[in-house]
Amino acid sequence: MTDLAKESPSTIGAEFARGLAATFPLMVSAIPFGVIFGTLATNAGLSPLAVMAMSVFVFSGSAQFIAILLLGTGSALGVIWLATLILNLRHLLYAATLVDHVRHLSQTWRFGLSATLTDETFAIMERRYREEGGGPNAHWYYLASCLGMYLNWQFWTYIGIVLGTEFPQVKNWGLEFAMIVTFTGIVMPALRSSPFWAAAIIAGIVATLGNFLPYKLGLMLGALAGILAGLGLQEWRRRKARGEQVMS
Repeated sequence: MTDLAKESPSTIGAEFARGLAATFPLMVSAIPFGVIFGTLATNAGLSPLAVMAMSVFVFSGSAQFIAILLLGTGSALGVIWLATLILNLRHLLYAATLVDHVRHLSQTWRFGLSATLTDETFAIMERRYREEGGGPNAHWYYLASCLGMYLNWQFWTYIGIVLGTEFPQVKNWGLEFAMIVTFTGIVMPALRSSPFWAAAIIAGIVATLGNFLPYKLGLMLGALAGILAGLGLQEWRRRKARGEQVMS
């Protein structure tokens, strides 16, 4: 934590403004992601209301894209539910990283922040806590990041729905490739520690080996294997750190 942060804790308004400012570049980078989702989901046959409801209530770009992909292959709803569940289990790794910084908050605060946590906000908050530590109003910084990403996602999903409705030929533009580029852009900055590298490498290997499986099961198994590897390594590091503290 810097000396400035120790001597002059930020007000609620200042923390909120800083959180939005830190998140703004990632809000901009999410624009094509939201537009592409709205467009592809509309062209996949979902009604505009259903597409918008996915963004409002699911609020997970990766899970929403997987759901659309599986719907396009005629997968059963149970398979889609399982795939999105496994994909979002990565939030357990996020929780293991951030839990010590939010443990003091009320249940209402923790539920709200966890429900709106995204890959982008995790990257912002991991850096914030690592570089500056906490602070009495740090959760307002966290909330600003969550709200910024949430409202940004809703707006650009709506724009994608409008484009998909007005220009049906958009489905022939090869926008699916942009999904891969966007995912890569989200994942790479997060690979700052060994648990995340382990998760990414194991997930990639297992998903590749299981590519022949039906219903995209290889992808689901890869995600699950990566999450377990990351969580396992994270827990091992925690126990090692605690042991070293006890010995010292």
